[in-house]
Amino acid sequence: MSDLAKYLTAAHNAVDVADAILQASRDQSVAFKGDRDPVTETDLAIERAMRDSLRRATPEAGFLGEETGGSTDGLAWVLDPIDGTANFTHGVPLTAVSLALLDHGEPIIGLIAVHAEGVRYAAIRGQGATRDGDPISASACTQLPSAMVAMGDYATGSDADSRNRTRLRITTVLAARAQRVRMLGSAAIDLAWVAAGKLDASVMLSNKPWDTAAGVLLAREAGARVTDLAGREHDLTSTATIAAAPGVGDQLLDALDQDGLA
Repeated sequence: MSDLAKYLTAAHNAVDVADAILQASRDQSVAFKGDRDPVTETDLAIERAMRDSLRRATPEAGFLGEETGGSTDGLAWVLDPIDGTANFTHGVPLTAVSLALLDHGEPIIGLIAVHAEGVRYAAIRGQGATRDGDPISASACTQLPSAMVAMGDYATGSDADSRNRTRLRITTVLAARAQRVRMLGSAAIDLAWVAAGKLDASVMLSNKPWDTAAGVLLAREAGARVTDLAGREHDLTSTATIAAAPGVGDQLLDALDQDGLA
């Protein structure tokens, strides 16, 4: 697709709208979409305003939002207005706006604004990844015992106990092999920080497009390897999202495979 820079500009303009809403946000009520799955007035306000901004700038593109739904058919924006809503409701500043443009399911634009840092991570397919315009790359770590690995959130909702058994086993394996394991509470931040080399790997047993599409593109464009739990190339149909610096990806997957998890 030509003129991808136009779409990245539209993405930045939409995130400007989100920034303004966040700066004006005050204490508010919290509702729950499901078991321990919060949503706030700010989530909804940001999603509505960003959707409208993107539709004006790129009427040819569809839209899928975490809070209001939609479709990823053809050319479509995918948005998580506040990735890390549970953090947001508790005043923990690890939250992000995660926005991607998909072309028939493939991310071609990715933009993640990390509020705690006041920076934006951006990528255009085939053109590398940046942090506030400066090029970034995945870490040079080559040994899992030296790696800092982020673990995605534990499951909530139906069958959470069963699904969390695998998550807990993975945490146990990583705790014994990696230098440190962290749970930040934001998939977008996990992936953006793998792209920037702040984290050496990220493991999450989920793949909701609003959580992962922008970050997967960022990580890949920064040189990280992104797969599913079995080491297959990651796509929208994957059931897990494993992003790792090229020097530790195989070691991480081998460690999980040795424990029967891959």
